[in-house]
Amino acid sequence: MNFQDQLRYRLQQLNEAEKLILINVICFVLPLFLKTLFYLFNIPSNVMIGWFELSAEWSDLLFKPWTIFTYSFMHSGFFHLFWNMYLLYFASRLFLNLFSPRTFFNVYFLGVLLGGLTFMLSYSVFPAFQYASPIMVGASAGVMAVFIFMATYSPVLEVRIIFFNVKLRYLGIAFVLLDLIQIPYGNAGGHLAHLGGAALGYLYVKRLDQGVDIGLPFENFTNRVLNLFKKQSKLKTVHKRKASSNSKKKVTTQEVDQSKIDSILDKISKSGYDSLTQKEKDFLFQAGKKK
Repeated sequence: MNFQDQLRYRLQQLNEAEKLILINVICFVLPLFLKTLFYLFNIPSNVMIGWFELSAEWSDLLFKPWTIFTYSFMHSGFFHLFWNMYLLYFASRLFLNLFSPRTFFNVYFLGVLLGGLTFMLSYSVFPAFQYASPIMVGASAGVMAVFIFMATYSPVLEVRIIFFNVKLRYLGIAFVLLDLIQIPYGNAGGHLAHLGGAALGYLYVKRLDQGVDIGLPFENFTNRVLNLFKKQSKLKTVHKRKASSNSKKKVTTQEVDQSKIDSILDKISKSGYDSLTQKEKDFLFQAGKKK
């Protein structure tokens, strides 16, 4: 197996969150090399970054609408990237054991969207920011959305923090309070964006409890946009056949599995992950890999 085959194999083994982390790392490293090239040719490097970062000015958003999402792939420094990706990796491992990659992307990018809009709206409304016109970069709003989603969905689930077990509920509350009290001390726009992402994660779970997936309209929209770039075949083949007994059996099995998953998730929500038997943990892990 040559290097390209090994690289392709490694990439195929990554889950959706790990691929997202990889993209963020590439988006951080690539500009470092481009800045060197720009420097040698005496080209201002901030011109390139300016096409992807989010401005607090609404007029800039009208001119560069893609920045409401692309800002999340830019980071101001190594530790900014590191802590965002570390928390995303941690939260996504919990998330993808219970939910599909589709739901993960919906929560993450809707968190990025609401975080960006919260940032812009805050600088338009609050008098403290009357004369400020900052820009924002970073994936924190999307990361907060995923983390608060899990803290709301499984509040009694315990995670290990150094020497202590801490319930997700308390970690979520701590993160939100830290952002609130840090607003006057710098990076106000970033902290407000975090709160916007956190609100999205909380609201998403509450609407799911009511049987409504608020991510579906966003998912349908993105699918339409992506389909514009796909080549459509001019030939259309229609083939119908009667459903076999095997397919009926498969559907029935899926329904049984989903019922068992729902029962396990209810148990986690009420008593925590540690209350599960080893058999239930193994079943949940295997079900998460199939999604």
